[in-house]
Formats: sequence, C-alpha cells, structure tokens
Amino acid sequence: MARLFGTDGVRGLAGVDVTAELALNLAHAAALVLGRNARSESRRATAVVARDPRVSGEFISAAVAAGLASAGIDVLDAGVIPTPAAAYLVADTGADFGVMVSASHNPAPDNGIKFFAQGGRKLPDEVEDQIEAAMGGPLVGTTGREVGRIRLFADAEDRYLVHLLGTLEGVRLDGLHVVLDCAHGAAAGISPDVFTDAGARVTVIGNDPDGFNINDGIGSTHLEQLIETVRETGADLGVAHDGDADRCLAVDGRGNVVDGDRIMAILALSMASRGKLAKNTLVATVMSNLGLKLAMADNGIDVVETGVGDRYVLEEINANGYSLGGEQSGHVIMSEHATTGDGILTGLHIAAEVVRSGKSLEELAQCMTVYPQVLVNVRGVDRSGVHGDAVLQQAVSQAEIVLGGKGRVLLRPSGTEPVVRVMVEAEHEDQAHRLAADLAAVVKDRLTV
Repeated sequence: MARLFGTDGVRGLAGVDVTAELALNLAHAAALVLGRNARSESRRATAVVARDPRVSGEFISAAVAAGLASAGIDVLDAGVIPTPAAAYLVADTGADFGVMVSASHNPAPDNGIKFFAQGGRKLPDEVEDQIEAAMGGPLVGTTGREVGRIRLFADAEDRYLVHLLGTLEGVRLDGLHVVLDCAHGAAAGISPDVFTDAGARVTVIGNDPDGFNINDGIGSTHLEQLIETVRETGADLGVAHDGDADRCLAVDGRGNVVDGDRIMAILALSMASRGKLAKNTLVATVMSNLGLKLAMADNGIDVVETGVGDRYVLEEINANGYSLGGEQSGHVIMSEHATTGDGILTGLHIAAEVVRSGKSLEELAQCMTVYPQVLVNVRGVDRSGVHGDAVLQQAVSQAEIVLGGKGRVLLRPSGTEPVVRVMVEAEHEDQAHRLAADLAAVVKDRLTV
C-alpha cells in the first residue's frame, strides 16, 4: 500500500483524493499523535489552522478544524495566510502544532494538507507514519467541556507582518520600485502591505484571488506577466510568489530572471559580509547549478549538498545549525527568521540588499555564472538500476572525462514514477545537450522495462 504522505504532506485532487472525510480523519489522527503530550488537567492542546485561497480549502479546512475539535484540540483559525506565516504563528503563539491546507504551486483543482510540529517545524517521516497509523484506529471523541473550541485568529496577518518588517533590522526600501506577483494566492493579502510598509513603491499583479485562478498563468511558475510589467513600468525589480508564498523568484530591471540559485548566492555573500552566515556555509541541493558552488568557493564559502526537496535542506540546516539554504526553484530558508521557505521574507531581503549595496539586482546577480544545464527525463525505465549498471556508470565516467572538470553529470531516479532524470551541466549549451542526449540513450538501452 502506498504511503499517504508525500514529500510535502498529503496532496491530490480535491474532492477525489483529498476529501472532507480524509481531512477529518487525518486531523483527528494528528490530534491523537501531536496533541497527546500537551494535554493536562489545566490545559488543552492548541493548533493553528490556515489555508490558501483555492475554493476547496474552504471545506477541507472546515473538516480539519472539525476533526481537531472533536478530539479535544482548541483551534485558532487563521484563515487565508501564506504557509510560512502559519509556521511562524505556530511558534509565535506557542501552539502545539499547525495545519496548512494548500497545494502550493499546483493548479486550483488540487489541494493538500501539511502539518507543522511545535515551533513551526515540518514533521519528520516517523511522525507522519504515526499519524497515518492512527487513522486506522477508532475515533476518540470528546464530550462536554472536553470538546475543542474553534476561534478566529483575528490578528494572524498583523503578527506576521510585524515579524517580517522586524527582520530588516532598520533597512528601508524607500525609493525602490518593486513589482509583486502574488499568483492570485495567499500572498495577495499581505505581501503588498509588507513591501509598502517597508517604504517601497509597489505595483501588484496576481492579487485578485477568486478561489479558482491560483497559479493560473501567473506566479513563480509563469513569469511572463511579471517580466512584462517590470519592463513596462520601469521598476527596479520584480518578485514572484507561488500559491502559498513559500517560494520566491525574482526579475531584475531589464526583465532577466533571477532564480533560486542566484538569490541564494546574493544572500549568502551579503550575510557572510555581515557575519550572519552561520559556519560560513550555504546548504543547496544536488540540482543547484554548478556556477553557485564555484561562486561560493571563489568567496571562501562552503556549500553542503542535499537530496532534492526543501525538506532535506531544512533537515540539514536544523541538524547542523546553518542559517541559509534552498533550492533553484525558489524555496529559500533563512533560519534566523523562519522555520520553512518564505517567499515574502526572501523577496524583502533581496530588495534590502539592493538598497544596502547600492547596486541593481542585475549587478548583484552577476556574482555567479550560470552554467548551461540540460535535464532529460527518460521514461518507462527501471529507476532502481541507475547505480547498479556497470555500462551506464562507465558512460557517466566518460562524459565526466569529456567535461574535464568544467561541468558535471547527475543521474537521479524519480521518487514517484518510472523515470530517470539525466542532468548535464557544461560550459557550452551544445555540449550539455549532446552529452545529455547520449546518456539518455544509454539509460533507455540499459534500463527499459
């Protein structure tokens, strides 16, 4: 039987995969697991519940709240707020755990449920497994005064806004023109206010969520409108969020995309210069561009690599006390200020570095050279054979010899489907394409099911 939890909670088509019944039972099970150590004669456990604005979030979050309250958990209903806001508020209120209803950058018909432990941290796999196991047990209802209360968390946005502004440590964005793309998502209600309160002149797109248009041709996965608006308005830079605002991509004043790798490079150099980069180390995934690693090496900054996924970056940061990490996709974790990726926080600090340095975002982004990166997905193959096939490994070794230390090869089996991902970086794009195609052919020949 497949595991219920994926890499970031439980996710699927709302009403089919993620139903009201599943949400209620999952929340009830979470109450038994996450709330059991908090109960005492003097208090009940408390959970923060939030959602992004997709329409299915209304019934799913209601079912989550019902499942928690029926198990004796007091619920603080924060309504529509970003995922990182929910995580922050779990820590800020001293709640025992939190629940976020969101499918992040996925289309509107999808939805998901993810949990935060006390302190606003993501759950480890073993705790998720305990929740899944508890779903198979009997429902443990409460009665009378033991029933949980559901209350509106009225100042949720205000608390989060004050927190974000406080991370700037006095830096103002006065005179800076920023275009914000809120993806018709959870950032729409707060990101424009944060940047405005920080002093920026703000132009906003994607800030009219109707429950159905989240991520629809806009946001961090569709940068075309942001690029066009930055160019048309003559803005200094643009910031794009995804549906739940846990990621950020940027656009410079000329409309060039500044991806997560370049954002991390800019922040790492800034933090290192100010003594804020813990252990002088940046955490990135194996999919980050080689140019990032070389740029950090040139500036005396170490890079620790993890598997693909922001949860693995977070695990490394938490285990070793690092302060910065992230992914090429724009999940950036600044652990001094957040327990998860935070797109609004990231955008603020990119803008702050433009002000602090006196350089444009285009100039800042030149701190690293992006190596051409080609990714080929080879489908219909036995992904388990990637590391055990001698002929395939010999082909990888030959490609690495051809690159001569000025590029790299990565073969990675997909975690969810019969696909092997072939990634090649090289100094020249035509070489990267040629080597990737050659390796993909070998994968197909050796591992076809």
